[in-house]
Amino acid sequence: MAIFKKKYQVKPNTVGFLYRDNVFEQKLNSGIHEIWDPKNRTELFTLPETSKLLTITNQEVLTKDNIALRFSFYILYTITDGQTFLSKFALDRPINEIIQEAEQRIYTIVQRYIRNKIAELDSETLNEKRNELTDFKTAEMEKEVTEFGITIEQAQLRDLTFPRAIQDLFAKHLEAKIRAKSELENARTAVATARALKNASELMKDDENIKFFQIIETITKIADKGKHTFMIGDINQLTKK
Repeated sequence: MAIFKKKYQVKPNTVGFLYRDNVFEQKLNSGIHEIWDPKNRTELFTLPETSKLLTITNQEVLTKDNIALRFSFYILYTITDGQTFLSKFALDRPINEIIQEAEQRIYTIVQRYIRNKIAELDSETLNEKRNELTDFKTAEMEKEVTEFGITIEQAQLRDLTFPRAIQDLFAKHLEAKIRAKSELENARTAVATARALKNASELMKDDENIKFFQIIETITKIADKGKHTFMIGDINQLTKK
């Protein structure tokens, strides 16, 4: 009879867990379900099947060289084992409060691993490799949250913020590196030019043909200036001097 049935609704992208007399009875998929319950002893808990995103901001940590910085990170997680999940928390409250407590535990676990990872590195390494240090998900972290029926899909660093004084030092250090690189390239160019001139000088020293062409080039330059009258001696003798 309908009067002895209780109607439960399981919304899309969620799954229901039906308890009777505080004992798990069955899992209910999305839809409307009429459950035989003449004594009103059933209760339904619905959990999301989709991934959820947690963003944690303004966390503080000391680097290996004792520089205090702030960081933010985000966690993408999914409840993959609803029965295990519900067995880890007191069910005498709304499901939203249960999920909030679970997220607090996830946050605490992930934060610990990220803090430890950052604390192993010095500030300069963190600054230089900040784009590489994004994925902080580890097997150990995954194992801890699995006990709650949860799977972490991503645990990634969002940003790092160094103190202003440290940022200024990094900027000056970068500027010095760029200047040193530029000066090194200029020095290499100067050395290469000097070597080329020296080689050319050695080549021209005993080459009479080159000397002859030099004299012709000199005469051409003088003529270009409008001085068309000039006297030279024997060109052959000039090239021998």
